Amino acid sequence: MNNTEVHNERIAKMTFASVYPLYLAKVEKKGRTKEELHQVITWLTGFDNEKLKDLIEKKVTFETFFQVASLNPNAYLITGVICGYRVEEIENSLMQQVRYLDKLVDELAKGRKMEKILRNS
Repeated sequence: MNNTEVHNERIAKMTFASVYPLYLAKVEKKGRTKEELHQVITWLTGFDNEKLKDLIEKKVTFETFFQVASLNPNAYLITGVICGYRVEEIENSLMQQVRYLDKLVDELAKGRKMEKILRNS
């Protein structure tokens, strides 16, 4: 297994519950709200607040999190670089989905308008 495969496996096995507080802290530190974070997660995954809370409580892995998600059909419009990777060029679909979420959280924290984050025209 090469380093990329090891890295992908490690992220796939991480729990969403372990990363969610980091997402929340990042956006709140920049003056955004938990509700806005949930709006972004809901747009990408289709999860409502109750389902999101349930997945956090069950400590599901990112792999499971995205297996049960209904990815937004406009997710492909998320482009750019996050964590050193150009999201539209990531070949592993789970890694691409994780990086989509990272990118949306980053845009929210940077103060981008919600209409732009949610890829609305």
